[in-house]
Amino acid sequence: MKTKLFLGIAFLSIQFLNAQNTIDVTEQTIKVKALSEEVMYFGFAEGDQIIFNLSEIDGKELKEVEVIEFPSASKFSDFKTSKVTNKVINVNTKGVYKFRFYNSSLGGRICKVKIQRIPSEDKFKGFNTAVKWIKEQDTIWNSYTKDVIIGYDTLKVQKTRKVISLEEKIEDLFMDKSERVHSTTNKNGNKTSVFFTLPQNQINEYESRTVIAWAYWIGVGEESNQAWQQNKKAIIGAVKGFVGSTLSPIGAIALGTVANLILPSSGEVISYGLVDEANKNLFYSGLQYKGYDFGKGVAGFKRFTNGSILQGTYFIVMSNENMMLGLNVNVKVSAIIEHKKFKDEVYIEKQVTPKYEKQIIKEPVINTRELPVTFDYRR
Repeated sequence: MKTKLFLGIAFLSIQFLNAQNTIDVTEQTIKVKALSEEVMYFGFAEGDQIIFNLSEIDGKELKEVEVIEFPSASKFSDFKTSKVTNKVINVNTKGVYKFRFYNSSLGGRICKVKIQRIPSEDKFKGFNTAVKWIKEQDTIWNSYTKDVIIGYDTLKVQKTRKVISLEEKIEDLFMDKSERVHSTTNKNGNKTSVFFTLPQNQINEYESRTVIAWAYWIGVGEESNQAWQQNKKAIIGAVKGFVGSTLSPIGAIALGTVANLILPSSGEVISYGLVDEANKNLFYSGLQYKGYDFGKGVAGFKRFTNGSILQGTYFIVMSNENMMLGLNVNVKVSAIIEHKKFKDEVYIEKQVTPKYEKQIIKEPVINTRELPVTFDYRR
């Protein structure tokens, strides 16, 4: 009897002593929403005893209650519980503990939570149980095989290419004719036309002849013939390096060497237009027609370089407004042909080919994570 009495007194003395050393960490009422969880983090000193109490105010169950030594060591867990009373958890090493409350029901839970600690030594009484969050980076090295250039091989290869061996511009004065345009009282009518077809482009592997520009001249009577002769004298020597012994005045216009020609100041007048075949027929029918150029005078000229009008057949339509006098009209058309010849040329080309070798490559992958530590943590 004396022994039992002594043990009872000693047990009560220890309980009283522990009660004196118990330190409140937190005491709060929390709400765990439906289908969710609430988490608390606190730091504890080495040798601490954690005293954990929980009660749901309406006696309703939580699906799970767990105390985890961070990061993943579960120290206590209970399922479908509404109350935890004075659960003691021993802390072996200083660290952070996670208190997790999970509610799987469709209604919320109101819980009173009280967490206390009993320090193992007086020096740990003032231990700060707050936690702070830090970021740490972990480096993982990924290895893979890759073809890496380790040098180059240079190979000289003989090849053939086409180069220009001859390039020249040639005038082709392919039309030079006189056309009679009757008066308005003549039974044959006062309208006439002449047609011409531009030289056809010729292109093959080693030679090409291409029309790059053309021009026409139209002039009435002797006055226009005299103006033509004056123009011939004026352009002598104007074109250096041109293929051929002479270049006509209208050829010089087509080439672009001269911009203007001498025109007669007096003489009989002709109306004219440059058209296609469809508009030539409209002209004869007395209907409105369209064309590429129109004029009225003793003489006139026009240059063409647009690619859309460098091939094909065209018509110069003319009408004489003189009642009694028929007119002799001279029409000249000249094309500038670009003539090229090609030849094969042998040359050496350097071909540089990279040399590869398979190598193991290591690349760092840095992962940043956030974790809780005790408040006195120092890097």
